[in-house]
Amino acid sequence: MSVIDWLEKQAAAPKRRLPVSPDTDEPAIARSGSAPKVTVTALGAGSPREIGLVPGNLTGLPADLWWGSDADKIAKQIAELPELHLPAAQSLLYTVLLAEAQAPLGQAKAGNTLALARVEKLLDLGALDPAMSLIEQAGVTTSTAHFDLWMRISLLLGTEDRACAALISAPHLTEDYGTRILCAARAGRWENAALTYGSAKALGLMPAAKLDLLDRFLNPDLFENAAPLPSPRQMDPLTFRLFETIGEAQPTGNLARAYAVADLRDLAGWKAQLEAAERLTRAGALPDNRLLGLYTDRKPAASGGIWDRVAALQRFETALRLRNAEAIAKTLPAAWQAMKQARLETAFAGLFAERLAAIDLSDPTAARIAFDVGLLSPLYEATAVAGEKSPDTALLRAIALGEATTTRPQDPTAAAVHAAFSDAQPRAALTQKARQKQLGESILALLVLLEDGMNGDAKALQDALTTLRALGLEDTARRAALQVLLLER
Repeated sequence: MSVIDWLEKQAAAPKRRLPVSPDTDEPAIARSGSAPKVTVTALGAGSPREIGLVPGNLTGLPADLWWGSDADKIAKQIAELPELHLPAAQSLLYTVLLAEAQAPLGQAKAGNTLALARVEKLLDLGALDPAMSLIEQAGVTTSTAHFDLWMRISLLLGTEDRACAALISAPHLTEDYGTRILCAARAGRWENAALTYGSAKALGLMPAAKLDLLDRFLNPDLFENAAPLPSPRQMDPLTFRLFETIGEAQPTGNLARAYAVADLRDLAGWKAQLEAAERLTRAGALPDNRLLGLYTDRKPAASGGIWDRVAALQRFETALRLRNAEAIAKTLPAAWQAMKQARLETAFAGLFAERLAAIDLSDPTAARIAFDVGLLSPLYEATAVAGEKSPDTALLRAIALGEATTTRPQDPTAAAVHAAFSDAQPRAALTQKARQKQLGESILALLVLLEDGMNGDAKALQDALTTLRALGLEDTARRAALQVLLLER
């Protein structure tokens, strides 16, 4: 049958009607002319994003740490914090900066300002690794400010290749011509680097000193026998890295603390590594074990200064490892004095307090040093319980247990500590802020009070310790009090 015949038969066949069924997909008919209720939610306001490296179950701080505060005010407060010399205050600052926390309520965009302020403070402290992790969590492509901060940290850590790769794929991330030139050259795009350099030079977009440095970076053959460039008056990470790249590495002793991280590499000499490690450990930016590893890496090749500290610590560490009580009694005073000179007492306590407590020391001088070392360590409560009871240690033992002696000391500093653990009242304004979900602001204010108290302001010290206890930061209050009484600052 041809196709035409088939069509004709189909046309002649009677047509059947298909049953009609209602369309169940039709929308319901409105029963009223009134407008329905509509729920409105701002984009991104559903579940606030938490930025931080340490969860609340470890820090003891709530996620709404900054909830009721103004982001710009907090950022200014963080930036204006003084240099903290009390290890307990430093530890609390790191806890606040690294805690997982939400942006202030209704200030999602301003939360970026707060994140940048936290990273900047970590950078100032020399804690580059946590600063890098925090800025990457905040989003390095969020803005040019985020990227530029990421690049600065990367240059100091020597990991700028990742940042440069991101910049090559998205050139709008920075307006810094020096960074663009560096990344273009690192990517092998020498024509782009040379063109950007020429444009910046012709238009006067960069300082002459930076242009001279970039010229030597791009054209090393032309300056093979040239005299070294003068050291810049103001250092920045790009300049520091470029000087290192052209073979004119700059010493870090007079630079900001963050530059000392570069001396921890094997490229630096042992003395430079030791000095950098001590400097960073004093700021709480380096683990104590890293410092011990450098101290015991090899035998000191000279005497005086840092070499005497290394020798004293090595002799004590050897005696402690052998569990020789007589040798420990002989070497502990010298090692302790060396650590006091370097202001590394709490690092020493964290490293050796537990092992030292297991040694029975009959020598009274060594025994008292061991007692102080224990009080400066996380084992302060156990030390207070097990330590020898004597009138001159009564206040120290009481504070370690969260109590106060019945007799008020005559010394103003000791009296302030005594009052904080007896009948003193906290600052109402700071406790009120905490109740209004502004705990972060209160803690930052307390850090300033602790520093003032360390510098001799007894009232500030009393208020700081009392308020810390009222806010539930008991461990910080006890450790700060013991450090104020034991450390010579």
